[in-house]
Amino acid sequence: MLEAEVKRDLLETAKRLAELRGSLDLDLKLEQIADFEEKMSAPDFWDDNERAQKLIGEMNAVKGSVDQFQKLASEFDDLEVMVELMQEEADEAMAEDITGGITALVKKLEAFELQLLLSQPYDKLNAILELHPGAGGTESQDWAEMLLRMYRRWAEQRDFKVEVLDYLPGDEAGVKSVTLLIKGYNAYGYLKAEKGVHRLVRISPFDASGRRHTSFVSCDVMPEIDDDVEVDIRTEDLKVDTYRASGAGGQHINTTDSAVRITHMPTGVVVSCQTERSQIKNRERAMKMLRSKLYELKIEEQKKNLAEIRGEVSDIAWGSQIRSYVFHPYSMVKDHRTQTETGNVGAVMDGDLDMFIDAYLRQQITKPSSES
Repeated sequence: MLEAEVKRDLLETAKRLAELRGSLDLDLKLEQIADFEEKMSAPDFWDDNERAQKLIGEMNAVKGSVDQFQKLASEFDDLEVMVELMQEEADEAMAEDITGGITALVKKLEAFELQLLLSQPYDKLNAILELHPGAGGTESQDWAEMLLRMYRRWAEQRDFKVEVLDYLPGDEAGVKSVTLLIKGYNAYGYLKAEKGVHRLVRISPFDASGRRHTSFVSCDVMPEIDDDVEVDIRTEDLKVDTYRASGAGGQHINTTDSAVRITHMPTGVVVSCQTERSQIKNRERAMKMLRSKLYELKIEEQKKNLAEIRGEVSDIAWGSQIRSYVFHPYSMVKDHRTQTETGNVGAVMDGDLDMFIDAYLRQQITKPSSES
């Protein structure tokens, strides 16, 4: 009986692996790698260092996908050999080992499939993530700090690097606003699933009466746009302010006015950066953030126009939360877009977000009108 189940599971895994090979377009990827290697062997390859580094990054990404698939295919081949041995020896214990191996392989296939869903032009880029508490003072600011920790944990689990570009501490606890640069391949592709309003329901630690409170924090995510993407920014449209940088807890990072705030007057978009000690470097980073925000604004406007043409209605009001985190009277985290939910609130707050990101990305490929 167990032997029949093993054969069936292996057959289903073989079909899934074949579909994955088709989605990956392995033959094309191998041609691309050969093309990259040919360009890298050219005598003038390093004449333009920035272009060379970009090309190497692209090749490593393609090669990484191919290597990952080939490793999965190799694991499947090993399981096939084990099945043949099991049939010869009628070993029940081996059948159980194979079942465990198939389960582990399927999980890896699912994770790889998720990577292949990230096919939009800017999915592969670094992500700029901003958190802004809603009304509620200390309560919502504390919620923003909890989310900040959650996203840091998520990034650490993926070996992504996190830089704090701007940080405004709360008056008593938490943060009034924070901007992170999360650096890693496909960082934006994953984190775009987090854009929206996050709602918390809990017994407030700041309420002496022990009452239940509801707090909201807005999470904004945009790609860190490359310099070769054209965004029209006129100098006369900018208002630049400098101020003294402050870190977590309110301590001064610097005693000079090195932090920079840039306001784009026509749109009202404001960006700030205080991560560098140099005002010039902070301004450069702030300008890069501004370009990303204005580009995102342009894309959102195109989406809005497209939705109006199609007669779609999209509620983007502050109260339209994408996800609820309930600590009391029960434990649950639920994504309202995909209906994905879990009772393990602690794991989610420790950065276990993949179930929500996976469900969101899979939902997007079923929507022909969605362009992320």
